[in-house]
Amino acid sequence: MWGRAGRRCCPRGLRRGRATLLALLALLALAGLSAVLRARRGARAAEPGPPRARRPGRREPVLPRPPIPADALGSRGEAVRLQLRDDELRLQEESVERNQINIYLSDRISLHRRLPERRNPLCMEKKYEYENFPTTSVVIAFYNEAWSTLLRTVYSVLETSPDMLLEEVILVDDYSDREHLKERLATELSGLPKVRLIRANKREGLVRARLLGASVAKGDVLTFLDCHCECHEGWLEPLLERIHEEESAVVCPVIDVIDWNTFEYLGNSGEPQIGGFDWRLVFTWHTVPERERTRMKSPIDVIRSPTMAGGLFAVSKKYFEYLGSYDTGMEVWGGENIEFSFRIWQCGGTLEIHPCSHVGHVFPKKAPYSRNKALANSVRAAEVWMDEYKELYYHRNPHARLEPFGDVTERRELRLKLRCKDFRWFLDNVYPELHVPEDTPGFFGMLQNKGLKNYCFDYNPPSENQILGHHVTLYQCHGLGQNQFFEYTSHNEIRYNTQQPESCVSVAAGSDSLGMELCKETTPEEQKFILQKDGSLLHVQSKKCVQAERKPLSDIFVPLLRDCNNSEHQKWFFKERVV
Repeated sequence: MWGRAGRRCCPRGLRRGRATLLALLALLALAGLSAVLRARRGARAAEPGPPRARRPGRREPVLPRPPIPADALGSRGEAVRLQLRDDELRLQEESVERNQINIYLSDRISLHRRLPERRNPLCMEKKYEYENFPTTSVVIAFYNEAWSTLLRTVYSVLETSPDMLLEEVILVDDYSDREHLKERLATELSGLPKVRLIRANKREGLVRARLLGASVAKGDVLTFLDCHCECHEGWLEPLLERIHEEESAVVCPVIDVIDWNTFEYLGNSGEPQIGGFDWRLVFTWHTVPERERTRMKSPIDVIRSPTMAGGLFAVSKKYFEYLGSYDTGMEVWGGENIEFSFRIWQCGGTLEIHPCSHVGHVFPKKAPYSRNKALANSVRAAEVWMDEYKELYYHRNPHARLEPFGDVTERRELRLKLRCKDFRWFLDNVYPELHVPEDTPGFFGMLQNKGLKNYCFDYNPPSENQILGHHVTLYQCHGLGQNQFFEYTSHNEIRYNTQQPESCVSVAAGSDSLGMELCKETTPEEQKFILQKDGSLLHVQSKKCVQAERKPLSDIFVPLLRDCNNSEHQKWFFKERVV
């Protein structure tokens, strides 16, 4: 098995006679138990080998970091704001439009800059047994990436990774067509130690491009990075140490933000956040729950995370293959991180974030190329791993039911082969903080008004980071879920639980407008509504009913609290989809 059972040693120094017999019987019992456990876990792709021999080598980075002037632009990770005019300003704007990153500025910042210290001070006190650690192959897939962000990523790996631990850096060109990524890139990389460049023969997408790199990797551990990263000092050792301790651990660094416009390094040394998801299967960030803090023995212990952001993680190559690597039916990118997270947990592994490993990542202004396959990828994840809970996903994404997602037979067979746990186990044991919607038939979907034909509750916050505090409006019913999906619960809440954090319709004291505030464990009076048999929606605290009205001097319709009457504009009903 992955873990201690697969590394048992035979007892030595057995005594003669009765003691010998008892010891042999005990050994046979252990062997039998081990066989049973192996059968329950199913056949495995590869068993862990014998203990790794101690390996000599250099602890210094592969390449020394060359000195750069202290006053150079962004030399220590500080923000840079160029004062530009005319042609220079135009060139900067064009670079953002082309790459969704300020490459005009990036090209003027050193490829070898130093980052400010962002680790917990306890991390610097750690002592590592370098000679016992596995080696790693760092795999970086890219498509039409800008020159400076790609090369800065490569140099940051070489200038922060101990030579004895870094087997190689594998760059996978996913069929780029920009001229600087052809002969010029090959020439540049040919002069760097331990760097290999391989090229796809057609556009593969992130998943298959990464697998192309993994297939030729020589290291014991695969470390995947995005192509616009900067590695912090000491980033690699914690990841490899943890995998040396537990081969079934998939370990992520703390992902520090590098601003796409100013290239400021925004990491902090406080407690990192962990990954989650909402019922659209969109990745979300969350604070560490109290139960996890209780489990941790130190602020620098690994933190268990329900999901990963996806771009940056380390995994034993053998364990990656045992788990079935990536789902090759997924196209381009989007959703593969959620699927892999489910699979890690449900099939016996752990997904963790190491507080002592920090890697900066430039989050582009928006996705630089299409994510039109992300929906199909999410459907594949739901169909293979979520069991009956996939219906909660489909309720919030009605159009996903019609999305072609390919054949998942092999992935379902993999789940059976590995004897993976069900999704209920995942919710109970890995992500108990996630609210599981009731979705009672007739009480979820579009909340539509009877008097104002084809108008529904609509909540469209300005951004994913500003869910709370805005007003509910009425808009023509579209049947696409998302901003028009609401659920009426047995606790008399009207929940907007498409996004995280989950919010509930609420009315502030003295107001007649419907807003959105955090749902509470016990429903407060201002969030209680009674959906009565005649369709009227009574606000418990004010004793008024929700009525559909046009805002004065506008074409905007809103739900407002009014004295209850028998008007059709005070009658509401739920409708799951547009017919």
